[in-house]
Amino acid sequence: MRGARALRIARRGPRKVSLALNGITRRVGADLHIAQTSVELASEGFNVLLGTTLAGKTTLMQLMAGLLRPTSGTVHFGGRDVTGVAVQRRNVAMVYQQFINYPNMSVFENIASPLRVAGVSRGEIRRRVGTIAELLQLSHLLERRPAELSGGQQQRTAMARALVKDADLVLLDEPLANLDYKLREGLRDELPRLFAGRDCTVVYATTEPTEALLLGGHVATLHEGQITQFGPAAEVYRRPRDLRTAQVFSDPPMNTARVTKQGGRVRLGEFAAWRLPAGYASMPDGEYTFALRPHHVLPASIVADGAQRVRVGGRVLIGEISGSESVAHFELGGQTWVSLAHGVHRLAVGEPAQFDLDVVHGLYFDADDRLVANAAPAHGG
Repeated sequence: MRGARALRIARRGPRKVSLALNGITRRVGADLHIAQTSVELASEGFNVLLGTTLAGKTTLMQLMAGLLRPTSGTVHFGGRDVTGVAVQRRNVAMVYQQFINYPNMSVFENIASPLRVAGVSRGEIRRRVGTIAELLQLSHLLERRPAELSGGQQQRTAMARALVKDADLVLLDEPLANLDYKLREGLRDELPRLFAGRDCTVVYATTEPTEALLLGGHVATLHEGQITQFGPAAEVYRRPRDLRTAQVFSDPPMNTARVTKQGGRVRLGEFAAWRLPAGYASMPDGEYTFALRPHHVLPASIVADGAQRVRVGGRVLIGEISGSESVAHFELGGQTWVSLAHGVHRLAVGEPAQFDLDVVHGLYFDADDRLVANAAPAHGG
């Protein structure tokens, strides 16, 4: 693991900081689970933790909630040091990937359970359960038991139980991962609306870059227990500070290759060469790692739309059609590249095929895998 770096939001305007992790680490024996991290989260919009499985998302959430105590560093909430405060004494709600409901209770009683524990009056319980049930479209299901519900309805019930507490901190740990595509899309669209206007800090963990972009807000990219970058989701996506961040924020995986820059041109071995777009003049000559997301590598059969395309040929290793998208893996210069295109594009495995690289969207990283600052496109990527 590389040396730890303290990361803070690059502010463009005032944001109300509600949760701050100050130099926290988490060790279990000799294993470092969370590298030293400082980060500030605000109560406006979503704060998304993006990383692969075992990247450290759940551990980081448990540190935020007080379920785990950091080996070093402090946790502040609302300006108060809560590092040693037990989770039972914090106003925290958490929704997990595996939704949990009480099987012997009705939907109403499941949602109301944290309010009863807190000693809330019956009238207030009815009011708050009714409000959150209407928001999550559960009003007609309040008398049913969990076994009588669909997967999406059960997950909405678990979310309602968390939201009805009116918690200061809401932690959503891949809450939609086990739902089918249609339910996932519907709930994902609902989530920003559910929290609009609520005075709480929301942290959402996901393995999916697309989900992080759709939810908006700020995103922290995680790799092996370390936050590699934190900032506005679109900015981190378009201007990843290093190659590791770019790879975390790409699904399918980012295509990378060594290229040589000389004068105003870039050469990809003997396979392709192109002129650098305007604004790259100050980039020194030398070798770089060139990175290009799969949706900017398209079968040559797709009509060009005016982008700066560079054609390459490669042998098809895998060809897949998934719904409305086509994925192809092909060999180029001893490396495997991935193409992702909308629509159905059948490519024969083992046969040669041509692909167009939309190089204007490419990113260039130096010998230390740091982004060459003037090479990051300002437009969509």
